Amino acid sequence: MSVHSIDFLYKNIQFAKIIAYIEHIIKNNIVKLNTKTFITKTLNIMKKYVAECIGTMVLTLLGCGTAVFVGCGDPAGVAATALAFGLSVIAMAYTIGGISGCHINPAITLGVALSGRMTWKDACGYWIGQILGGIIGAAILFLIVKVSGAPGAMGDPAGLGTNGVANAGGVGGAFLVEVIATFLFVLVVLGATDSKVGAGNFAGLAIGLSLVLIHLVCINLTGTSVNPARSIGPALFAGGEALKNVWVFIVAPLVGAALSACVWAAIAPAKEK
Repeated sequence: MSVHSIDFLYKNIQFAKIIAYIEHIIKNNIVKLNTKTFITKTLNIMKKYVAECIGTMVLTLLGCGTAVFVGCGDPAGVAATALAFGLSVIAMAYTIGGISGCHINPAITLGVALSGRMTWKDACGYWIGQILGGIIGAAILFLIVKVSGAPGAMGDPAGLGTNGVANAGGVGGAFLVEVIATFLFVLVVLGATDSKVGAGNFAGLAIGLSLVLIHLVCINLTGTSVNPARSIGPALFAGGEALKNVWVFIVAPLVGAALSACVWAAIAPAKEK
């Protein structure tokens, strides 16, 4: 047998093996199984991001909606708006908490990620979902204001519940207020949700009530953000000064959240080895 014949025979044997392997894959549905597994895992991951989107949409729509239609020009309006934000968080905590943990706030997600409780890949997915949720919530609110023709006497239809810096003495004052407020808020979140010393099923209640308190103090200073996603959405539709200064309500809460993560890491009980 010639060298060429042996080479030809070898190639045919290898080709036959490849065909047999492909038939084995098809027969045992290996490709189909792997594809199905990949799709299932992807959908399970996406559920968390969608839940964050929905939760942030609800928070923005109901919290800012109360500021729009009730107003914050008197103590009653301030109290109502503070309660609206806090109750929205509590409601969502017991709705989507089991799916995503109900961060619905990029600052909280940053604090959680810095504390090593989630991956940065997940954090990015949460941030995208939260920002989209804030924009959707603001868009719905904007539509309601336009369709209803809400008069200014009802509250703050034109502002859409945006944040401002004027009452805090300017950009510097507003930045300081938001750093401190977010630091306190995220510290409560990290403590209440700690696996060892946290509040368990009462965490959502503790977090929501702390948000009420923070709003009571800060509404007449900055409108209270402590949540970049809640600030971005309304600012995009209101434009003007709100959009110009929105960076304050993005950067300051993130700084406050980072400080919270550092402080909690220092005071949290040591993990058992």
